Amino acid sequence: MAKCAHCGKTTSFGRNKPWSKKSTRRTFRPNLQTISVMVQGQMVQKVLCTKCIRTMVKTS
Repeated sequence: MAKCAHCGKTTSFGRNKPWSKKSTRRTFRPNLQTISVMVQGQMVQKVLCTKCIRTMVKTS
């Protein structure tokens, strides 16, 4: 599932608007990565967005 385990960021939707003004639907997908995180003394694999990974590195 395309969802961040920390912040809950998911796919969002919008429109492409080229020069011809012909609108088509498009998706904005978060940059999700699978990483190993230490949770209560155990290594757990989580799917996190890169923004959450950067924040975790800065605070630890």
